[in-house]
Amino acid sequence: MTTPLPQPTGQMPDTSIYERRESAVRSYARSMPRQFNRAEGVWMHDNKGGRYLDFLSGCSTLNYGHNHPVLKQALLDYIAADGITHGLDLHTDAKAEFLRTLEDVILKPRGLDYRAMFTGPTGTNAVEAAIKLARKVTGRELVIAFTNGFHGMTLGALACTGNAAKRGGAGVPLSHVAHEPYDGYYGPDVDTADLLERRLSDPSSGLDAPAAILVETVQGEGGLNAASPEWLRKIATIAKRHGALLIVDDIQAGCGRTGHFFSFEGMGVTPDIVTLAKSLSGMGLPFALTLFRPEIDQWAPGEHNGTFRGNNHAFVTATAALRHFWSDGQFLADIRRRGTMLERRLDAIAGQYGLTTRGRGMMRGIDMGSGEIAASVTAACFERGLIIETSGAHDEIVKVLAPLVIDDAVFSAGLDILEECIRAALTVTYGVAAE
Repeated sequence: MTTPLPQPTGQMPDTSIYERRESAVRSYARSMPRQFNRAEGVWMHDNKGGRYLDFLSGCSTLNYGHNHPVLKQALLDYIAADGITHGLDLHTDAKAEFLRTLEDVILKPRGLDYRAMFTGPTGTNAVEAAIKLARKVTGRELVIAFTNGFHGMTLGALACTGNAAKRGGAGVPLSHVAHEPYDGYYGPDVDTADLLERRLSDPSSGLDAPAAILVETVQGEGGLNAASPEWLRKIATIAKRHGALLIVDDIQAGCGRTGHFFSFEGMGVTPDIVTLAKSLSGMGLPFALTLFRPEIDQWAPGEHNGTFRGNNHAFVTATAALRHFWSDGQFLADIRRRGTMLERRLDAIAGQYGLTTRGRGMMRGIDMGSGEIAASVTAACFERGLIIETSGAHDEIVKVLAPLVIDDAVFSAGLDILEECIRAALTVTYGVAAE
């Protein structure tokens, strides 16, 4: 059987309506100038007949691929039955089924006892709720976040974000957050958790007692920096010792991306608060969730709310996704096998050119050394029909976020394209050949 390959058209769309009416803030459309009109599985199609292999997955929003038939049918059946679409925070059948499934399929098997808070529809809403709750519970203001972290674009979450370009759009001071060095920030010989403990234990360090410590176990936008279990356990101990709540931002790394449903599983840590979004709905529908220990559920009714916190269509597809993919261990085994496949392949590519790899599970990439080289790689990939993007402080990491359901042969074919484009980019830049 012949492995299906991308079939890009190379034909630019008519962009006049976008240039005339859409804000200049648009970004992905600039590096991928096609007009897409259809998608299924791991493929996106443009309106000129081109087909593109998706190694971006909506920045990990489409872990189960585009329009998965099981999830799509669940939504079509619900709509056909005139199910509730918008319900604020009213009780609905769709919400009840989601909560029961979350409890039975995800929380109980992992020994987790969390209350679920339905925030506004995006990840930044979940982070805002998390840090707001931590401040309310502890009576403190400071949040400790980390270098290269990314947590959202609204002001509270943006204050916790490290990226200077993103922060520059705020227009106001971003305060009440201290950015401490992430694991490995000063190299392998400096334990940054020990540095944090020393600062918090020193009454003259100038670092106030924190309400929360907010961390990603793998920094998706920050360059695929992955925390070690040992470092994360130290951070959890530090939070507890100093009366802070530990918040794990699992918005990009969760829902299977790192080889478990939650990225902190198997690391010996149970966060006080967890934020989820992106692939939680399974279909790309807006849905964000803040989970927290029952004893810190100290909200007054309506104290934090949002018009679209009751997206019942997302409840339906999320329920279908949890039942279909997470009720047994087969999907998890497939993710881990593909994660190992990706790790070995990227390590082999990087090893040819003296490059390094980053990340964990199905959330990995290659450090190209500069944003310019990485951009040339992703541009060449797109011309070959592979959609892939960059991350990191200088956009120097070529990041692979393929759908978790991708067929092995198609996955390998996409990685072949990536390898060829890396070779071409390095040859043009340095005139180097593989070692």
